[in-house]
Amino acid sequence: MSNIRINLGPRSYDIAIVSNDPTGLTSFVEERCPRSRSALIISDEHVHQYMLHFAAALADAGLRVEQAVLPAGEATKCLAQASHLYDRLAEMPADRQTLIVAVGGGVIGDLAGFVAATYNRGLPLVMIPTTLLAMVDSSVGGKVGINHPKGKNLIGAFHQPAGVWIDIGTFNTLPEREYRSGLAEVVKYGVVLDAEFFAFVERNADAILKREPEAIRHVISRCCRLKADVVEKDEREETGLRAVLNYGHTFAHTFETAGGYGHWLHGEAVAAGMVCASRLTERLGLISAEITQRLIELLQKFQLPVGPEPWPAEELIAIMRRDKKAHAGLLRFVIARQLGQFELVEASAEQVTAVIASFHGQG
Repeated sequence: MSNIRINLGPRSYDIAIVSNDPTGLTSFVEERCPRSRSALIISDEHVHQYMLHFAAALADAGLRVEQAVLPAGEATKCLAQASHLYDRLAEMPADRQTLIVAVGGGVIGDLAGFVAATYNRGLPLVMIPTTLLAMVDSSVGGKVGINHPKGKNLIGAFHQPAGVWIDIGTFNTLPEREYRSGLAEVVKYGVVLDAEFFAFVERNADAILKREPEAIRHVISRCCRLKADVVEKDEREETGLRAVLNYGHTFAHTFETAGGYGHWLHGEAVAAGMVCASRLTERLGLISAEITQRLIELLQKFQLPVGPEPWPAEELIAIMRRDKKAHAGLLRFVIARQLGQFELVEASAEQVTAVIASFHGQG
């Protein structure tokens, strides 16, 4: 087992990275949640088989375990499903030490984490991500939330887990599309935080696509460490540093909303969003076309989108104006002036419209 520590004072926690070790969860939970006597373990239909192994491990830790299996897909990340989980907790009945355990991808982690943050003003939470995207990004850092028809993640909170248990054996059967979607977030870390890591991903793209354990373990460990470094310095997005983790996401969330949740997987939208962000940076005169091209070539190797579908630009701009980073009529974007360096810039609706139009021969 390898371990990554996120130092946040009383909210500090560990990310454990293991291989095919569901029983190790027993001691992990006992050490981090010693007062918990009951648990609600939440998963979806795609990972129910994994949940059973982890439920047994929690029972071995002496917890009374109940299970909630939800429909798979982005549409599950909604108020109706949150309300359903509140009902389950009330029926148990849960107390303030009842443990919420999220077994699944980003949708389950975000939803279960939001329920943990809000029921009884906060319950302990353990994340067990089962997709690459969740392992390298959404399970770490304490951002939890649900979608609203007007925008992705409009309803949410910060709620740090008691621990994150990453068993890389759980995604051996992860569908290829889901796996490639997670690679977009991997690329993101290289673009904005670590040029050397970006080069590693370029050199080892074939091994990563083949899911070779040594390459995958390095990818997950490095991404978690990079995110931990950011979260330790800006836990609640108060200094602006944590905005780096949203590279490509203003565009991405807009594409997910415009296309309907589930039309694109999150990582697919992030891939297209990163290319849009890089193209915008070119238009602002802050980056060379060569870096954008390297990004495009790597994403294409991973068979990810490198531009938006032809959604109306006016619709996309209207969605962006509801983004949390928008301010005083200007749209804010994380950009990379060069690999490994980032900043936050403002752009007009006209500049963004020109970028969007350029993908379909209109600008």
